Amino acid sequence: MNQTEKAELFGTLHRKGNPVVLYNIWDAGTARAVADAGANALATGSWSVAAAHGYADGEKLPMSVLVETAKSITAVIDLPLSVDFEGAYSAEPEGAAANVAKLVEVGAVGINFEDQVVGGGGLYPAERQAARIRAIRAMAEGKGIPFFINARTDLFLAESDLSKHAGLVDEAIERGRAYAAAGGSGFFVPGLIDPALIEKICAASPLPVNIMMRTGAPDVKTLAKLGVGRVSYGPGPYRSMMEKLKQEAATIYSPL
Repeated sequence: MNQTEKAELFGTLHRKGNPVVLYNIWDAGTARAVADAGANALATGSWSVAAAHGYADGEKLPMSVLVETAKSITAVIDLPLSVDFEGAYSAEPEGAAANVAKLVEVGAVGINFEDQVVGGGGLYPAERQAARIRAIRAMAEGKGIPFFINARTDLFLAESDLSKHAGLVDEAIERGRAYAAAGGSGFFVPGLIDPALIEKICAASPLPVNIMMRTGAPDVKTLAKLGVGRVSYGPGPYRSMMEKLKQEAATIYSPL
């Protein structure tokens, strides 16, 4: 497949009630393992890629390293690749678009793009984030790629008190609609695990909704019934792999 075909395929995999499942990877090796396991698309997780290179999350990983990581994956795996690009390493629409273009150039067909102010506080106003999405969409259209912009809101992830999530749903729906109008392809609501609230957002969203698996989240079959169009695993695979590595190493280095 060429890049355009991969992008088109990736978009069609997002089906309400029949979600694409993305077990997040962090390098070419894990991409190969997940592809061999039967995945029909790949997605990196920013936390995992950063940790694999010794960095903290939050755009601490140099962007050049992230771009090279994406390039190494697309060079060896013939599946659509989406890159978790956090805030695109720029607060300004033009800068965000120029940075995303670097991922397009190495073969990626999508990104996660969040509305929190990376390294700052709070979220961008919805219209400011919409302007950033519009700039990325215009760049992708200029390159003739049906690029998948998974527009992420951090409303729920930023609120650790789950009892307050119901009060955030209306704003989330408004943001999702604004991001759709600006050219978003999907709506990512990490941190949300309440089935009733997930169903409400799925019913109101013009975009396929992405739920991240975490403790307390419904299983994939339940999420499909709720209308979810994409399920991802975030840093879970990396943490699981590192815990297994530590345990095996401990058996080797523990006193005999």
